[in-house]
Amino acid sequence: MTSSIAAIHIARKQLGLDEDTYRAKLSNITGKSSAKDMTEAERQKVLTVFRNEGFEASSKTSQKGLQGKFAKKLQALWISGYNLGVVRDRRDAALIAFVKRQTGLDHARFLHHAEDARSAIEALKAWLQREAGVTFTGHDNLDWMERDTAKIAWAQWRILNPAADRINRRGFDQTVATIIGQRVLYLAAVTDREWQVVMNRFGEQIRSRKAGA
Repeated sequence: MTSSIAAIHIARKQLGLDEDTYRAKLSNITGKSSAKDMTEAERQKVLTVFRNEGFEASSKTSQKGLQGKFAKKLQALWISGYNLGVVRDRRDAALIAFVKRQTGLDHARFLHHAEDARSAIEALKAWLQREAGVTFTGHDNLDWMERDTAKIAWAQWRILNPAADRINRRGFDQTVATIIGQRVLYLAAVTDREWQVVMNRFGEQIRSRKAGA
């Protein structure tokens, strides 16, 4: 494996790209869905795009990632903010800086201690609710809205389709079904992993729309 292919694989993991999103991005950038089939120039083009999206191969954060039992939850919320068009820098370093500004907590504390982690998580949720309209509390007796991932995907849909509401979802169900490869969809059965695929796809659309605004 060449160093550029290895770097692309590291970037994919660091950026949290699922298989479908990763292949789609490669195709959009080079017309090829596999790094192995690309020329070196094409691989460098992919790496340039990934660096613009926050990939940093040489940083300690990118090599080791955040450590601690609350890291995944915090990272998931931060990446959700990126997919909502609220977070511009999706790197862990930016997450640490945000939480420190909001709470005054050192990252060693909010990644390892439950009370401090709750404070950091609530600060992130409050920000996403204020800036992107994500409603984390309550779901109007809609079973599919019990998952935070579904709530974030719905907030993304409202950004993309402001006239939609939870009763008349205006194409939301069918779009989710298409993205996750299902013909008939029961929203309550969509898994967190599947919602993540949807969130990544909506995130690309939101960022593209913002860039063209």
